[in-house]
Amino acid sequence: MSDVKTNVEGDVVRTSDSGFDIKRLGRWETVTVFLLLMAILYGATTSGSDFLSGGNLNSILSDMSEIAIIALPLTLIIVAAEIDLSVASVLGLTSALMGYLWNHGWAMEMIIPAVLVIGALAGALNGVLVTRLGLPSLAVTIGTLAMYRGLAYVVLGDQAVADFPSKFTEWGFGTFAGTQIPNPFVVFIVLAVVFFVVLHMTGIGRSIFAMGANEEAARFSGVRVKRIKFWLFVVTGAISALAGVVYAFRFASARADNGAGLELSVVAVVLLGGVSIFGGKGHLLGVICAMLLLGTLRNALTLNDVSAEVLTIVTGSLLLLSVLGPSVTARVREALRRGRGVDAPPTPTTT
Repeated sequence: MSDVKTNVEGDVVRTSDSGFDIKRLGRWETVTVFLLLMAILYGATTSGSDFLSGGNLNSILSDMSEIAIIALPLTLIIVAAEIDLSVASVLGLTSALMGYLWNHGWAMEMIIPAVLVIGALAGALNGVLVTRLGLPSLAVTIGTLAMYRGLAYVVLGDQAVADFPSKFTEWGFGTFAGTQIPNPFVVFIVLAVVFFVVLHMTGIGRSIFAMGANEEAARFSGVRVKRIKFWLFVVTGAISALAGVVYAFRFASARADNGAGLELSVVAVVLLGGVSIFGGKGHLLGVICAMLLLGTLRNALTLNDVSAEVLTIVTGSLLLLSVLGPSVTARVREALRRGRGVDAPPTPTTT
């Protein structure tokens, strides 16, 4: 006899007599892992020892550090059925402010907390426009994407500031404890643990999933939808600013165009990780796996002298795949479920 249980996202799941979770059959995360293995195999066979070296691993993780950091809060935003396309512009604005304040005699120990606050305020503006004025987050963040990038150019112009203290820039391209793991990626690992716990092990995470699945029902259930969404945008702004700090230190340069176009890669990573663009579904482990997939594939193509234009096409193709793939795998899973003669899960009733 089969059992019925609920997963971490609150979905009803039916298991077979052997305990095998039928919902896992054809899961998009599994497909992502398979694609990651194929990307590793491609890199290993076409580039050999260059691809498999520790130095190249460092390169992959370094290049994905800012994308990975920003993808964490954006995952929560998209699970809540919203989106923030201004993240890369907040990164650029943060970098520009770092250069401006450094040129005006501020100590770096004061600059870093100041720009994190500015990032949080940028996110707060997005949050107010979405939650208080009821504007769609897509339209709002397209507007602030342009506005924040424009402010970055107003602050710093087209100049670059590259004379930051060596202890900060050395941290930016240094490695952790003698390993090949870059320091910025350690920041991501720490944040990933925090966001994983919040999203999958706390009441806040359950509320975020509930909001994304059915905002009206979540509101009637006592979830403070507007407040949670507002703070999600604030956190996203602050973490995007942190990514801007990491970016400036890693390249030892503050420019207004830092991170330009990075939002495409961040959104691609989140959706490719199995997070539904319609909200209510997703898992942070899938996003991490997708981040490694994108970084590995781009690195392997770069080692094979593929142009930057082709890399952009690959990123766009993965974004399309991330939207189409889960839909296709869901249909395959449903067909296989019917083929095994498994009844549909019972619909929960209220009394």
